[in-house]
Amino acid sequence: MTVLLGVSGTGSPVWASQEDTHLRLQALEEKIEAMQKKHRMASRNPSGLDLANKVVAADSNDDYLRVKYKYPGFELKTRDGLFSTKLNWRAQLRYTNPNRSDPRSLSDFLTREDKSNFELRRVRMKIGGHGYKKWIKYYFEIDLQPSREFDDPNGNDRARVIDWRIDVQPWEELGIRVGQWKINFNRERVDSSGRQTFVERSIVNRVFTIDRQVGAMLQGRLFKETPADLRYYAGIFNGEGRATNNENGEHMYMGRAQWNFLGRDLKWRQSDVKGHDKPTGSLAFGYATNNGNCTRWSSSGCGNLAALDKATAATPDQFRIKQWVQEFAFKYKGLAIQQEYHHKEVEDKSNVLTHDYQGMYAQIGYTNHGALPVPEGLELAFRYAYLLEPRNDTQLDRNRREEYTVALNYFIAGHNNKLTVDYSYLTLDDFASGLEVSDNRIRLQWDISF
Repeated sequence: MTVLLGVSGTGSPVWASQEDTHLRLQALEEKIEAMQKKHRMASRNPSGLDLANKVVAADSNDDYLRVKYKYPGFELKTRDGLFSTKLNWRAQLRYTNPNRSDPRSLSDFLTREDKSNFELRRVRMKIGGHGYKKWIKYYFEIDLQPSREFDDPNGNDRARVIDWRIDVQPWEELGIRVGQWKINFNRERVDSSGRQTFVERSIVNRVFTIDRQVGAMLQGRLFKETPADLRYYAGIFNGEGRATNNENGEHMYMGRAQWNFLGRDLKWRQSDVKGHDKPTGSLAFGYATNNGNCTRWSSSGCGNLAALDKATAATPDQFRIKQWVQEFAFKYKGLAIQQEYHHKEVEDKSNVLTHDYQGMYAQIGYTNHGALPVPEGLELAFRYAYLLEPRNDTQLDRNRREEYTVALNYFIAGHNNKLTVDYSYLTLDDFASGLEVSDNRIRLQWDISF
């Protein structure tokens, strides 16, 4: 059965099936419903008219939201480019013998038990992107159940949010960051563990890092691509470490000035994986001060240095910390150099004592980009570090630790997929006993991102 719908321009009838008529009516109803939805949204939020338009567009246009794989990770992005989200995963698989961490005391060197250990050192999920404006960016990082000791039923084996931050950077010269992240104090700590030259950071890191904090920071780049090219960072934080509320009315203050003396900026990562065609370097100085119960920080939060009261036993404002860092970094055609010198003063107001810490590391690496008759993407690197730290209450009674590490990297896909093997010779000059002890360590690691 058919129905007459109309007459053509020539006077001949136009016939259509009932099924075709039904489809046309259904399409018309969907358009009306979309218009009503748009009207309801605009009525509830007149200023959200543009958003309503985008919702209708998304309903009627299948490619409004685009999904693609952008190595490493998957990216969701709106057609207008105003909203984006990128998700990727990272795993760090490591073998160590005989020490998992750096030996720090005389007993660590003399009485340690050899351990041949495989571990899932880091498993991370990263989510980042921008919204509303391309200069409003966000980032989250979740640590997913790292390895733990066999006799630790709880430990740090639970998933935890280690980074969450929002950057508002309308101008390159001035912006603000709020949230929780590794504070921009020194390169070795801010450089991701997945963007390092060696399997792990140097012996200097544990004592001097101010690590992750909760707070706000101004940042910007001035005099871009000139001999005066300068990056600056100035922030105020709780000073209690990761995911912790402030215990008193005091705050941590931090400032960093980075001079890009060749007019080109260096990213927060080690090794010259891509090979800089032009020499690129930076000279930086940083300063931080805090008044509280912490004397060191890590990804686990607030902690204490040896010979000082634990944070849980200290008063909220027992320790006044003043520390500064000098830093140098340089990359050119596969060559990568990085160096830091640290000084840290810890005033113990309860015991009327001042403890002084000094440390330095310097490292150099060369990645082959076809200049040598060896596989491209192969890097050889060396690092030296020393640390002077008080053993007890006497300032002259200070132990000296040293590290000599050589590493070999093979970059399969840059830092996103690489194999690293390094060997360390670690020493301790113990002031009290007069003993000089040493140990060896080898580590093998596969770091991969998806």
